[in-house]
Amino acid sequence: MALAIDGQGHIVAHLLAVVSYHHLLLPPFTYSHCHIYGEGVYTPEVENKEAIFSLFVKAITAELTHKLCLFIEISDLSSKMFGYGKLRENGFFPIQWQKIHNSLHSKHPYERLPQKLRDKIAVAEQRGVKVETIKPDGKELQQAVKLMRHYFRLKPRRTVRSCKLFENLATSKHCKIFATKYRNRIIGTCVCFFFGGNAYMWQLASRRKSFMMLYPATYTVWSALKYAHEHGYAHMYFLDAGLPFKRNPMREFILNFGGKQVSEYRWFRIQFPWIGRLMDWFYNE
Repeated sequence: MALAIDGQGHIVAHLLAVVSYHHLLLPPFTYSHCHIYGEGVYTPEVENKEAIFSLFVKAITAELTHKLCLFIEISDLSSKMFGYGKLRENGFFPIQWQKIHNSLHSKHPYERLPQKLRDKIAVAEQRGVKVETIKPDGKELQQAVKLMRHYFRLKPRRTVRSCKLFENLATSKHCKIFATKYRNRIIGTCVCFFFGGNAYMWQLASRRKSFMMLYPATYTVWSALKYAHEHGYAHMYFLDAGLPFKRNPMREFILNFGGKQVSEYRWFRIQFPWIGRLMDWFYNE
């Protein structure tokens, strides 16, 4: 957590930055990446948020430069152009990123599903698939975390935290961890947050290959959408719909549920400047 303090010693802003560590079979064997979420939280007295945000970015970059931090990523800014000039000055480059959200207030989410998806849900239910919310104690939570780790093991951008974090999340009234089960075995799971009248899907994992004919990913997402609708939430936001390639199976899968996509900038700074310039040219020229 980065803090901004005024001349009187009062905290006027703070910014969340999460550093994740990854292990490799080849040198350097380990590296880290930093993910900054949003532009931070500021007191009402702050007039120039972009100036303080620039100081945050400079401080975090300087702190991580000599710590094998391969890249820094910034997402979820309040507006597409927030801090554009300041981020460019600090060596960041933007990539067009797609965000997806489903409207839940205007009609029932089932009405937005194509017939193919409805058939998959019906087949899963007929074969005994069901969804439960996971409690903080017990083996189910450990099984869900194990499934997430297995699912994301070859995805270097995704890191599954310790089981203790998910235990704390499961006790919060603002979070639900869903488990899709077949014969008492977890074949799908997702982590959702609920606040401000909206729902947010953070992690989604499933045994989609081992249990292909039970459609665990489809049934997990559908169950979360149905839960959010039944509890009066207006939208479901998918926090990560995959990398910004022209054809992305994950993004296309999520869009099947009737969502809308909106582009935003996600900013990156790579430790090796020449790679950063090459990536900037590739994505923005």
